[in-house]
Amino acid sequence: MAVTLDINGKPTTIQAAPETPLLWVLRDELGMTGTKFGCGMAQCGACTVHLDGQPIRSCVTPIAAVGPAKITTIEGLGGQHPVQQAWVRHDVPQCGYCQSGQIMSACALLAQKPKPSDEDIDNAMAGNICRCGAYQRIRAAIKDAADFGPPQGDKHADIDEAIVAASGATNRGAGR
Repeated sequence: MAVTLDINGKPTTIQAAPETPLLWVLRDELGMTGTKFGCGMAQCGACTVHLDGQPIRSCVTPIAAVGPAKITTIEGLGGQHPVQQAWVRHDVPQCGYCQSGQIMSACALLAQKPKPSDEDIDNAMAGNICRCGAYQRIRAAIKDAADFGPPQGDKHADIDEAIVAASGATNRGAGR
């Protein structure tokens, strides 16, 4: 069945059954491998993307449930988003596998709460697991990004618009 999805600001037509999880459409049909498969049960957060600005687990979201909503993936961030820049400054990733989901959850948090408390961060990030245990650096990077606020200018007028290009989150040591 042909379905048109709004992915990173572009209409994209794919051929897939309505029950196909969004994760597999992104990865297998569109080659967008930044969104990771972790557990397949919405428990680890590696597959987190935004649906109309809200973080969702793409491994359990069938494309039939997406409708006309705007999907934003890690590829949609562009590398200049304050969260990505903070991730690099704090050298957050170790293995890097969970980082796209962590970043997407952090971006959604900051879009809703530009100056989050530790409790806000804990609540927003609770569904994202990092096997490497980089949680302290993740928290520090979120606080750092909160100090910078959303990107400015026409290209990034608000946080949802800022989420549109390629991730630079795993460039270890960049900017040092």
